[in-house]
Amino acid sequence: MTISEQFEKGSVYTLKDTICSEQVGYNAHPKFKGVSLKHLVAGGITNGLLSCHLVRVEPLCTLDTHTHAENLEIHEVISGSGTLYMGGAKHRYTAGCVAVIPVGTEHKVQASEEGLYILATFTPPLV
Repeated sequence: MTISEQFEKGSVYTLKDTICSEQVGYNAHPKFKGVSLKHLVAGGITNGLLSCHLVRVEPLCTLDTHTHAENLEIHEVISGSGTLYMGGAKHRYTAGCVAVIPVGTEHKVQASEEGLYILATFTPPLV
């Protein structure tokens, strides 16, 4: 089982509950074809401090240029590969890479032929 499959089927533990990731569905990104998010940790669980999402970018698809006006975003690449464009620089994304995307910074992610899975954390929460 790949690490991305483990995250898709894993668990989220809180003081009060255990959330089975497999029972949390993916949501298609409203703007970018081939991009979907599984909301593993919503802001309600963290008292509005952060949220955590499994982001799936299908092979050769793009999470096109966008910004988050109020959110710091951290990407942890868990499987696949691609390219991050941020702040005028181009970075190779492979498993084990981490990117810190400051508030208001334009960024874009392109998946390679194998696709890409990112664990994305937002503060304040995205949802």
